[in-house]
Amino acid sequence: MELDRRGAELLFQVLTEREEKASVAIASNESFSGWTKTFIDPRLCAAIVDRLTFGGNIIETGTDSYRLAHARQKQHHPIPA
Repeated sequence: MELDRRGAELLFQVLTEREEKASVAIASNESFSGWTKTFIDPRLCAAIVDRLTFGGNIIETGTDSYRLAHARQKQHHPIPA
């Protein structure tokens, strides 16, 4: 899902204001290189990734998303009404 420039700017502002005040946890099935699909402005995308990763901890689980697999399964085998 794309986030327009204004939405991305607001997210960046929230992240900036929370920096060194409170934790932020973000989960994504997409690698950082794929975030340009969501944040369509490449400079703003890089700034958001930079803000999130500076002094942060990145935890890669290496597991597939249960929700994504469940949604795909429902698409292939719809429940009869």
